[in-house]
Amino acid sequence: MDHKPVSLANQVFEQLENDILSGKYKRGEVLTELTLCQSLGVSRTPVREALRRLSQEHLIEEISRGNLVLGIDRKDLEDIYTIRQAIEPLTAAMAAVNATDDELKEMKETIELQEFYLQKNDPLHIRQMDSEFHRQLYAASHRTVLFDTLMPLHKKVQKYRKLSVEDHGRAAISVSEHAAILAAVISRNKEKARDAMSCHIANAYDSIMREEHIQWD
Repeated sequence: MDHKPVSLANQVFEQLENDILSGKYKRGEVLTELTLCQSLGVSRTPVREALRRLSQEHLIEEISRGNLVLGIDRKDLEDIYTIRQAIEPLTAAMAAVNATDDELKEMKETIELQEFYLQKNDPLHIRQMDSEFHRQLYAASHRTVLFDTLMPLHKKVQKYRKLSVEDHGRAAISVSEHAAILAAVISRNKEKARDAMSCHIANAYDSIMREEHIQWD
């Protein structure tokens, strides 16, 4: 019995977090407990717990009228990519050392799926496979702290990654960059894996910052 509210609160948190990070709830929008209870069909207890956790994540801020959506702004994005550029190349290098044959096979299959969806011009599945490739690579480093640091950061930029992947040209480049990273990991070349990932992160950030239809606050 005690686990049910926690489980439901987790579901509500993940739903609201995704809705904020995907842009469904815009920066500056006000969310209230009552409205969220009605839209999600749950009681106030899990909603209140989810809002508390969202506040701790600095995705919302409590105000007199409810909860103000903060989301991820330009400064947040700059900080996220600065951190990713600092440690994600290291993670790729560690994967080149530690990845198992099964993990390499899984990453290869993920890139093949990305290439398939690229040919089908299916940005939703391209983005899903993009996230899966990065998750697999982080896991293949066999460094828990690196994995736990990078996964939330990768998730927080999903709205901007979505806009970038919808550009077919950038999506094609991203898939080829993933292939280059994996080739270096498969060859167990730490330096090449590090350099390939560094290039990928820099290009991804530049692509996002060039998006003309992003309206920054």
